[in-house]
Order: sequence, then structure tokens, then C-alpha cells
Amino acid sequence: MLGWFHRLGSPKTFFGMSQSWPKTFGLLSLVLLALGTVWGLLFAPPDYQQGHSVRIMYVHVPAAAVAQSCYLIMAISSAVFLIWNIKLADWAAKSMAPIGASLAFLVLITGAIWGKPTWGTWWVWDARLTSTLVLLLLYLGIIALRNALEEKGNDGRPCAVLALVGLVNLPIIKYSVDWWFTLHQPASFTLTEKPKMPPEMWIPLLLMAAGYYLFVFSVWTSRIRNEIISRERKTAWAKAWAGSQ
Repeated sequence: MLGWFHRLGSPKTFFGMSQSWPKTFGLLSLVLLALGTVWGLLFAPPDYQQGHSVRIMYVHVPAAAVAQSCYLIMAISSAVFLIWNIKLADWAAKSMAPIGASLAFLVLITGAIWGKPTWGTWWVWDARLTSTLVLLLLYLGIIALRNALEEKGNDGRPCAVLALVGLVNLPIIKYSVDWWFTLHQPASFTLTEKPKMPPEMWIPLLLMAAGYYLFVFSVWTSRIRNEIISRERKTAWAKAWAGSQ
């Protein structure tokens, strides 16, 4: 089992396995995102309290969930790198950081747009909003640290440690609405409870979430493949691949 795990961590093996992944995941994500967007914006009913402004949740809520998932994946990749010294795991963590940062930024922007008609202000120092801002700062800090380390020729171990330390922020984001008085509403849709909204509202939300995840995996695998070629370009197999293109 461990041998299979190490073989999967081989840049050459992963590169060969993942050849079709970016295109496959990308096409599936476009289909799901198109369905979810059309359904959510044109056919889903307005909320009885928030009216049509609730439609921004079809962008905001999936982005929030996936931004946190991206951080978890980055931290797991970092742990694999620290424990087993698999360099591909380090490259995977590096490749995920800009994706997660982009999604965290999207969460804050769409949250501000949603908050203006709902709360009457673009920003409040709400526990959920503040911890999400911390998530973005963690992503940006890891990216900046990575750039500084690579300029000096160092590996990503300090980034991996920072990513693992930052894991403490994920439960804070999730449970902030329960632990503190907060304007942010609790989750209306979870995998363990019956949805608190009608199917015509939560089905497009589920489609959008699935589309987001597939899009992230498409971009992530593409970035990992680019990283592999950049790092392994002097190896015989990479030269052979480049010559065949």
C-alpha cells in the first residue's frame, strides 16, 4: 500500500495519469456551472425575506465551502510532504494556494455585495467574515513566503508548517456563528441534515457546489502538471514528452 502511495507521488507517474484530468474536470464543471447558474438566477424562487438578492448565494455559498476545502487539501498535501518528503505533495500545495486565495477573495466580495441589501452595510467585523478574511491572509502569506523561499533556493517546508498551523482557522470559520453572537446566518444546507430550503433552491446550489469543486480540480491538476514540467524539464522523460508535443 505504501509502495503504491510513493509511486503515485512520482512526478512522472502522476503526469502520465493526469493527462486527461484538466480537460475532463473542466468540461464537467462548465456543464454543472451553466445548469446551476441558469436555474439559480432565472428559475429559483426569491427568498421571502431577502427577495432576489438571495440569488447571490449561488456564487457565494459554494465559493465559501470550496475555499475552505482548498485550504484543507493544501494542508494535507503539506503534511504528506513533511512526513514522507514527497516533493510532488509540496508542488501540489504550492499549486493550490493561488486557487484558494482567489476563492477566498470571491467569498469576501460576494459577501459584501450580499451584505449591503441584507445588513445595510458592505462590511461588519462579524466573526464569520473576519475569520474568512484571516483565511485569505493565510493564503496570501503562504504565497508570499513561498516566493521568498524560492528566490533563495529553499524548499517549501516553512510554508507547509504555516499551512498546518493555519488549520486552526477552519473550525473557527465553521462554528463562528454558533460560538459568538453574529449577524451571519447559520448554514441552510448541510450534508447531514434535511435542507432548510425547498428543492428548487437547494438543487441548483448543489449543482454550483459540484461545479466549483470540479473546476478547482481542473485548474489544480493543470497547475501541478505545469509545475512538474517546469521542475523536471531536464529529465529524460520530460524532454521526451516535450519533443512529442
